[in-house]
Amino acid sequence: MVLAFRNITFYAVTVIAPDENPNTDGIHIGRSNGVTITNSNIGNGDDCISLGDGSQKVTVENVNYGPGHGISDGSLGKLTTEENVADLIVKNCTLTKTENGVRIKTWPDGQGKITITDTHFEDITMVDVMNPIIIDQEYCPWNKCSKKNPSQIKISKVTFKNIKGTSGTIEGVTIICSSGVPCEGMEIQL
Repeated sequence: MVLAFRNITFYAVTVIAPDENPNTDGIHIGRSNGVTITNSNIGNGDDCISLGDGSQKVTVENVNYGPGHGISDGSLGKLTTEENVADLIVKNCTLTKTENGVRIKTWPDGQGKITITDTHFEDITMVDVMNPIIIDQEYCPWNKCSKKNPSQIKISKVTFKNIKGTSGTIEGVTIICSSGVPCEGMEIQL
């Protein structure tokens, strides 16, 4: 876990955990500014890299993932104490046989009212990834939450550019934005 760091770089790091182990995030970032992860390999049983609240100016480049759940911005919006997330760049990465590729996930019916902005995924290769591109503002694992009210997280300025490869499912792109605060400034160039 990378919590409350400023200007830290992970270079040539290898993180491995068995893919059947739940809750084994490779690198979880929260309330940190200026984090760079580069030239690394991450495989585990949960999110390979996850961004929690307060993550700012995070760059992920030249990283190989798999197995695991891919790269996640979130899950966010469950608590009122969460801070905004901004300026994520993920580029020149390869995901192999991960459950998800690149995703943003927020809780429905949560208390948080933050923003997720300036998130950019580019030059990504997917190899047999189950759900390559996801924005899910109704994230509710194991159906143990209410979807009575929409997520209050505002998602804006998100780009997906030059993402290629193979999907393990029929849907390569799934975008479910909040009906309460719809996504804005989305750009997809595959």
